[in-house]
Amino acid sequence: MTTAFFRTAIIALSLALPAAAFAEAKPVEQLKTFLAKTRSLTADFKQVLINEAGNPAQTTYGVFYLQRPGKFRWDYQKPFQQQIISTDGKVWFYDTDLEQVTVKKLGDSVGSTPALLLSGDIVLEDNYTMEQQGVDGDLQWIKLLPKSQDSSFKYLTIGLEKGDLSGMELSDNFGQLTRIYFSNIKHNPTINPTLFKFEAPKGVDVFSE
Repeated sequence: MTTAFFRTAIIALSLALPAAAFAEAKPVEQLKTFLAKTRSLTADFKQVLINEAGNPAQTTYGVFYLQRPGKFRWDYQKPFQQQIISTDGKVWFYDTDLEQVTVKKLGDSVGSTPALLLSGDIVLEDNYTMEQQGVDGDLQWIKLLPKSQDSSFKYLTIGLEKGDLSGMELSDNFGQLTRIYFSNIKHNPTINPTLFKFEAPKGVDVFSE
């Protein structure tokens, strides 16, 4: 699995709150509210990579965990098993099939990407130009354009359904388009701290960057 895939994987900001709190709020305000109030979250996810022809090239499934600030975990379960875990200021990328672990500093691996929305508290207006994209079915869409020239993505579009985050689309600087769909979202659950701890299995290669 490529580095670009892992870079895309850590974009995930699946945060959502009860819909009643957002009945009259504009999409941008809804986004700010659930980012401010959600401190932990779990969700199932479906991630689809789109090829240049606009067709699905790869689909993966798994479970996402978030504990703010600075902790997240992606468990890829189908069709392969991989883990991306943020803990103690580092991000661990574990590819089960390759028997390989890559370790990066959180700042280096996240950089100026949407993962900043996951790992800490930021001011949206300082980091992104936000544009409301209208309504498609039951979803209200917001486009986030990074202000930093060092950003690793072109834009991120977030779909909100009655205040809940339902979908995302990311266009990165590697020409890759990724869509992520969330389901079975649980807000502010108690998460076992051991989920954010990682110890490399015996026999795997470990690379630090």
